[in-house]
Amino acid sequence: MIMINRVQFALILTVWILVTAANAETEQVRDALVQFMTKISPGNIPREPNWGWNTSSDPCNDDWKGIECYNNTATVKKIVLNDLNLTGVIDAASLCAATALTVVSLNSNGVVGTLPEDISKCSRLTHIYLRGNSLSGSLPVSLSRLSNLKRIVVSNNGFSGGIPDLSRISGLLTFFAENNQLSGGIPQFDFSNLEEFNVSNNDLTGQIPEGGGRFSAASFLGNLGLCGPPLPNACPPPPPPPPPPRPSSKKSSSKKDYFIYSGYALIGLIVLLLVVHKLMKKTAAKEKEIAAKKGFQRDSRHDKISGSSSESKAVGENRSEFSITNSESGKNSSSLMVLSSPLVDVLKFEDLLRSPAELINRGRHGSLYKVTVDAAATLAVKRIRDWDIARDEFKNRMHRIDQVKHPHLIPILAFYCSSQEKLLVYEFQENGSLFSLLHGSQTGKMFDWGSRLNLAAKVAEALAFMHQGLKADGIAHGNLKSSNILLSREMEPLISEYGLAEADQIQDQSFLAYNDSFQENNAFRADTYSFGVILLELLTGKVVQNNGFELARWVNSAIREEWTVEVFDKALVAEGTSEERMVQLLQLALKCINTSSDVRPSIAEVAEVINSIREQDEKSITSDS
Repeated sequence: MIMINRVQFALILTVWILVTAANAETEQVRDALVQFMTKISPGNIPREPNWGWNTSSDPCNDDWKGIECYNNTATVKKIVLNDLNLTGVIDAASLCAATALTVVSLNSNGVVGTLPEDISKCSRLTHIYLRGNSLSGSLPVSLSRLSNLKRIVVSNNGFSGGIPDLSRISGLLTFFAENNQLSGGIPQFDFSNLEEFNVSNNDLTGQIPEGGGRFSAASFLGNLGLCGPPLPNACPPPPPPPPPPRPSSKKSSSKKDYFIYSGYALIGLIVLLLVVHKLMKKTAAKEKEIAAKKGFQRDSRHDKISGSSSESKAVGENRSEFSITNSESGKNSSSLMVLSSPLVDVLKFEDLLRSPAELINRGRHGSLYKVTVDAAATLAVKRIRDWDIARDEFKNRMHRIDQVKHPHLIPILAFYCSSQEKLLVYEFQENGSLFSLLHGSQTGKMFDWGSRLNLAAKVAEALAFMHQGLKADGIAHGNLKSSNILLSREMEPLISEYGLAEADQIQDQSFLAYNDSFQENNAFRADTYSFGVILLELLTGKVVQNNGFELARWVNSAIREEWTVEVFDKALVAEGTSEERMVQLLQLALKCINTSSDVRPSIAEVAEVINSIREQDEKSITSDS
């Protein structure tokens, strides 16, 4: 029998401690990661038994939630914390204490604040996923120093400012930044290497850089200031260079030249005085009219609708988003067309102009304001921009929509129309939209299967009713999405913004990515496509991006791999929803988003199928009870 003396035992124990320590993260990294979790999760997550993230355990050896480590060194490799209702801020300095970190994923949470410049200290990062949070501020310039980056996804946040220059990152494969508030031009990317790119629905301007044309127009839509391929609008030609300076004459001017030029100057002065005199007379005659149209001027607290003749500038500057021009004359240019509604029967156009307004949203078809009129009524005012439609045609269109009423379509209370401005007035809905219900800070926890199915049925019925009543007029919705389905005081769905897109705009949004030829009924089939995306949103709980193309691709991929159950929202699965009926609704959604518009069902057929599924669901509940 081998006897081990004290010296040998001490030596063996020391070696064992050294080996164990070599296969665990250091105390400094552990403490820093605990600090990171404290900042990003301010006590609002129910801790699971195997949660970890404390100073008495090790990230790798004790399997902390969302941590993946290298097997050979037991150091942190990935941090994936998706769909956990995180509502704090990102402490990049603590995060980057894990020097071997390659992947950070915080998708679909409620993280606020900014993405700090310190993120560049995570020098080995290859993947950054921050989709579907409430981050704001500018994207850090220091991202350009992360030379190993392959994929950056910051979609569906509130980032503003310019896009940093990432051209030095030669291996970048994905850049997704759609549905933010980014401004300025698109910097030069290595488009030849990029596999995925999307900056749609921002405030970007200027020419799309060379190489960007290899992506579809869907990657750039919703930026009204962008031009050039692949968008249909061409960029204006550059201004001509200034003429070369004339060589100065070495000879002095003669007295004859002096008198000639003096005569020209005198004649010019006389003409100028005559013009000024004429303009002053016209200004005096219109003084009362101009004074009556003042309003919506921006002060230090809120916006007001303005009668200024200057061009409107973006919110955040000193002028209001609204700029009602006074260049037109006659009653049609300054009158508010009130439709049948007791809420605004006594509302005058001047009252609307002078009322306090709060910018709620800026979208592809214009901006939405919350307007309080004399503290008595709260209205939603939609300012439509860049719609080249004749005044009479616009009026007829609004009257036709008003004539086809449905209880689940929000009615137009009034509208204003001039050659340069178009305003629509609705009743403001305090309960928000389907989008906020599904993806807001509460993540729709009380939004169960029955509620989702009922909402889908009511929206489909309302849309089918509008299609039937307006098909002869060729007026489809054109921009159907979860943020345009509002919720009434009784939490009933109300379709908003019906008919605010022309046929060519609808074609660009829903068909361009598939090169689908435009036909007479495609505007209505586009609504079917958009409704199918909403069904996928209800079934998966995922945020829609890129007009639903990415969500549709992911769902189809999961079905091909026979992972159908994996696509459903975990909240629906947890409540014990019938898999059979979820699959039925999923199959209907896939028919709606078929890439060929000719084989999509009509919205009336869709409504009939959903009602059938709902009846099965109600019978099942009755029999179980």
